[in-house]
Amino acid sequence: MTTGNGPDDGDETPAPGTPGGPGQFSEEEIAAVTGPGPDDAELDGVEAAAIEEDSDDTDNVPDLQSSFEKLLAKSRNLSPDRIRTVLESVLFVAERPLSVDELYQATGIPREPILQALDQLSGIHREGISGVVLYEVAGGWQFRTDPHSAEYVRRYLRVKPQRLTRAAVETLAIIAYRQPVTRPELEDIRGVDCGAVLKALMDRKLVKILGKREEVGRPILYGTTREFLEFFALKDLSALPTLREFHELTQEHREIVEKEAAPPPVAAGTVAALSDPNFTKRMEKNEAASEAALEELEEAMAAAERSQKVSASILESPPSPEKGDSEGPKPE
Repeated sequence: MTTGNGPDDGDETPAPGTPGGPGQFSEEEIAAVTGPGPDDAELDGVEAAAIEEDSDDTDNVPDLQSSFEKLLAKSRNLSPDRIRTVLESVLFVAERPLSVDELYQATGIPREPILQALDQLSGIHREGISGVVLYEVAGGWQFRTDPHSAEYVRRYLRVKPQRLTRAAVETLAIIAYRQPVTRPELEDIRGVDCGAVLKALMDRKLVKILGKREEVGRPILYGTTREFLEFFALKDLSALPTLREFHELTQEHREIVEKEAAPPPVAAGTVAALSDPNFTKRMEKNEAASEAALEELEEAMAAAERSQKVSASILESPPSPEKGDSEGPKPE
């Protein structure tokens, strides 16, 4: 039994224009409209017309001040969830960290709701939970990939991990903590020439020239850049560990290394025992007792070995002959 879609219920062929049925146009007519026609070559010499609006037309450019005022009025009615989604969108397309003021200028959302939304977003997008993590770096906020996924992201992007040489790290650390600092001061601390390392750090935009010192020779002053903060994921220079924290961290690492490389533990009070005048006599007495115990152990082992030999000889000897056998040996 079939359901008829055409004039005749018994006809199984769908009517034209219905899904699965023949169209109103033939295949030749459709190909003539949609396919490349033989006359397309004549458009090769024709210049394409402009189909986008000209942004240089000042008559069509809206007033930025009035637009921002409208944006402010609209942002007052946004819910907390909507504010969060707006900030997510803006931060997602941003090429660099955005400060709260920049987010305010972009969205018109008041600063207090922005801070509350950023705090919520940092809880949602955090390491180990989300593949995209919200970081506060270089005085702003930025979405970055989760560090745990770095291996996969690098493989997809076909990039090598960025690593600095020991000389570069040492020079950069001195500049970060002593800035503004001159090249002679760097070389005095490191004890080697720093010209090549300084140039490489400036090429990487991790170090910049801050000016010149007002003294004889006017040496150049160097300092860190915004890219330095972004490279090491630092909010600002105050996020660097203090000297006290550095020394505590160094002491902690030193204790870990000493613990792992330490020799087997010795008995407590060894130094005090060695300083005891009777220690030698006790050691000689203990040594004599140890030798005596060792001799007793050797004698016991020798007796056990003799017993083992006797037992083996008994087991290996032939069975005794039956009584009445004249050829066999007589029992004693």
